Amino acid sequence: MIAFLIKRLFHALLVMFVISVIAFAIQDNLGDPIQQMVGQSVPESERAVLREELGLNDPFAVQYLRFAANAVQFDFGYSYVFNEPTTDVILRHLPATLELVAASTFLIIALSIPIGVYSAIRPRAWLSRFFMGVSIIGISIPVFLTAIVLIQLFAIGVSVTPFPADTGWGGWLNDLLSTEGGMPAYGRGDPVAVFGTWETNFASLKGLSYLVLPAISLASIMLPLFIRLIRAEMLEVMQSEYVKFARAKGISLRRIYFLHALKNTMLPVITVGGVQIGTLVAYTILTETVFQWPGMGLMFLDAIERSDIPLIVTYLMIVGLIFVITNTLVDLIYGLVNPTVKLTGKPA
Repeated sequence: MIAFLIKRLFHALLVMFVISVIAFAIQDNLGDPIQQMVGQSVPESERAVLREELGLNDPFAVQYLRFAANAVQFDFGYSYVFNEPTTDVILRHLPATLELVAASTFLIIALSIPIGVYSAIRPRAWLSRFFMGVSIIGISIPVFLTAIVLIQLFAIGVSVTPFPADTGWGGWLNDLLSTEGGMPAYGRGDPVAVFGTWETNFASLKGLSYLVLPAISLASIMLPLFIRLIRAEMLEVMQSEYVKFARAKGISLRRIYFLHALKNTMLPVITVGGVQIGTLVAYTILTETVFQWPGMGLMFLDAIERSDIPLIVTYLMIVGLIFVITNTLVDLIYGLVNPTVKLTGKPA
């Protein structure tokens, strides 16, 4: 385990080095920060002085080494727009993004496992066919469109009257197809302060209501993929020899499905799913924009519009760090679920 952690730490440092070089290299194509800081009325001579003070005239290698030395101490510089350390800006927006990802991950796990297992156990049932059809549609619809539809249905509401309202059955069907709306779909509301800059929506029912639509929208990206992945892996495991032997021994189907088969089904799901869950952090940009959720995604777009280069680079570094941590945790969990896998890479 220690050898594995040391190896993964080396890989993490290498990945973070590559990410830092790429993020720092693209900063020249993100706009002129001096123009965003001082505006159009400041003469060119003052701009040149400010550019020299910020070290923007130094060679790339000098600028990068200065950045790397400070980044090791988690000092990524000052935001041009907020005029405060970029880490403070990130930490102020990070809780909202992490809570949105956590809520979406909970929905994905809670729905994909039972639906995927059921679809594998009863592949010809009409409900399984329905789930597979919906999953294909879900994969094809972009997240921003899902978010807009959810806002229209549950925040604004729709009134559908295709049936005659003067009849009892017609009025009932119209009411069934219509929605009243009224759910929160803008911002976080009034989250409860926990400590420091950390505020949470999990501490109250009102706060949770603000999470519902954004979390469903974000979960819709990965939920169809997880359902189909679990179904495919479960079907493959069900055809294995040890499952047939377990049936021949007379072991109950419930025990076979949910103890033996499901455990082996989850091994590749953990590998693929862990990486996919990490990508939810990147997908929050679209979700947070539609719902104006004050997380890192919305902050990142604002930083791009204002050419806040230090904040952009810090965001890319933090997201890269989240990916590295997620992949390491996935490897650790994989080893715990399947003890026959040696984390050091040596044969068991």
